[in-house]
Amino acid sequence: MEVLDRLKTFKPVRGVFGNIDGADIRSELPLDLEWECEGVRVYMTHIGGYPGSYDRRAKKELTKRKPDLFICGHSHIARVIRDRELKLLHMNPGACGRVGWHLKRTAIRFAVDGERIGNVELIELGPRTNK
Repeated sequence: MEVLDRLKTFKPVRGVFGNIDGADIRSELPLDLEWECEGVRVYMTHIGGYPGSYDRRAKKELTKRKPDLFICGHSHIARVIRDRELKLLHMNPGACGRVGWHLKRTAIRFAVDGERIGNVELIELGPRTNK
């Protein structure tokens, strides 16, 4: 909650809860989030999988919602992949926390200009643990 509260003090926040989040975060954030940014339809959920290996629930939602951009997490592995079958861009920012099996903390920054998603940048936030 502390991180979410801090983010809300200086930027609007869009997010979903994850599988290890407690009731406090789950009361603030939804399981699924869908919105439009300029001309881009965005769908976000925590457990999503990847093109060719989507989570069953996520695949059902992607087929129903038909987003241009799908953002998910869970694997702690940063990836940006074009899904030609579902005609969407898949993004997983990796993990920015200090708990988990990832070695580096990461985030993704990108720009939306009309219907175009560009200037995609992987940001490394340092090692997972303090050494």
